[in-house]
Amino acid sequence: MEHPRPSRTGGEQPAEEDAEGGPAAAERSIARIVSAARELLSSDPNATTDDIAQAAGVGRMTLYGHVRTRADLVEAAVADTLRAGEETLASVDLSGDARAAMTRLLASSWELVAESAALLAAAEGVLPAGRVRDLHAEPVRRMAELVGRGQEQGVFRTDLPNAWLVSLTHYILHGAASEVRQGRLARDVAADVVTKSIESALAGPVAS
Repeated sequence: MEHPRPSRTGGEQPAEEDAEGGPAAAERSIARIVSAARELLSSDPNATTDDIAQAAGVGRMTLYGHVRTRADLVEAAVADTLRAGEETLASVDLSGDARAAMTRLLASSWELVAESAALLAAAEGVLPAGRVRDLHAEPVRRMAELVGRGQEQGVFRTDLPNAWLVSLTHYILHGAASEVRQGRLARDVAADVVTKSIESALAGPVAS
């Protein structure tokens, strides 16, 4: 199910709104809740379910009628963010030389990761180990295909497994976002640092 982009809606709604309005009202409530979660958690990873319910304009009973725990709500927000981000990544031109394609993909990937750094921090704080990575299945698949093509073209290293190189890009992207958030890496140089770090890691020894 696709949700609209976040938009904060004020005003408290009755907790029984879903029962009174039927499935359509339930869909609207879910959309508002997930949108509010995306917006609040993207600025404050410690935002509470009460904060999110208030921003969504729904009652606490309505919110808990759709999500059992805060972790479920955080996961829904991350999944919705990734669906929206997928539209951007799917439009990146990956044709031609794998190195040039990687530069283009990293530029778009970093923008998305940087924008959702706080949301990802919230996810890493409440979701099981590996779940955040699982939610990135489509970006991981795209990166794996590009790395594999680069290995076939002889421009990316072949002495390390494809899966490890893909994981490395994931770690660098998310690690850089954390460094920026903690003030240890300047935002205005982060994109260049990420690109150079990943390209350097990929450009190791190639098969002769």
